Amino acid sequence: MDLTPPIRTQRPKKFVQPEILLTLSAGSVVPLLAAKDPRLTSVYDIPQFAATDLQLRGLNLPTSLLTGFGVPEIEKLRDQADRAGCPILLLIEDTPIDFTDRAAAWTKSLDRLGRLGIAASRLGCPSVAVRVAAPDTDEAFEATTLGVKVALKALDRHEINLLLSPHAGLTFNPSRLTDLIKKIGGFRIGSYPSFAHAFATGDIEKTLRKLAPYGSSMSASVRGFDKDGIHDGYLLETCVDAIRSVGYANTLALDFVGLGTTTGKKRKPDVIAELDMARTILEAKTLEEEVGLLGELEGED
Repeated sequence: MDLTPPIRTQRPKKFVQPEILLTLSAGSVVPLLAAKDPRLTSVYDIPQFAATDLQLRGLNLPTSLLTGFGVPEIEKLRDQADRAGCPILLLIEDTPIDFTDRAAAWTKSLDRLGRLGIAASRLGCPSVAVRVAAPDTDEAFEATTLGVKVALKALDRHEINLLLSPHAGLTFNPSRLTDLIKKIGGFRIGSYPSFAHAFATGDIEKTLRKLAPYGSSMSASVRGFDKDGIHDGYLLETCVDAIRSVGYANTLALDFVGLGTTTGKKRKPDVIAELDMARTILEAKTLEEEVGLLGELEGED
């Protein structure tokens, strides 16, 4: 009988698909549109550009890019996104909304939100993100709660979710924002956090861990890299570790915010190179080794 122990070899590493889907915040490429870059001659080119040149699989779209669009133009953009395999996942309102107002401006805000709901529905987009314009007071907190509940009824007709982006005032403090979301209640309300906001709070990891459970999407704010490939201000890897520590597994939109460097030096950035470097880092952090395959040895029962 051969008593030679079996050769114990480790199986090669295998990886599952990343749980976090990397997408593009389309506002990042507005400078290329403005410069008439041949790769981006119009808004309609953005989905294919994101999929082909940046290897990203979804878009967060600021409403400023839809200026002058009617239903035919919106549906054309949706079709372009579908053909590119790069769907529009979030519509971002550029102008903050005062949910505490009950005067004539409130009627305009509700009308605006209703039109955003229609646009999002036509785009096949499940969510709209807005910023709250309100001071951090108890009165504003209660008035905003009621205002958002009214707005949600309008959006619910189109089955659209509302995400609150952190903003100066009432929603800057992450605890205040989560308290507001919980007070509003329901399954169509959430947050749209960003790395940039979390950095501005002074405790980037704590803020991201606080807001990530309420986010169906998140902005991976890209400030730029130095010559050694170090991200300005904070490490993208640290941000991903923070949100994954609380189980975040939704979309992460690369958003080049171009704030320069912490040393105050200014430079003209190569937006595509910056986004590509950020994507490489984030891809490496969102790929996971397949559980149960590492460390298995051949010959074991």
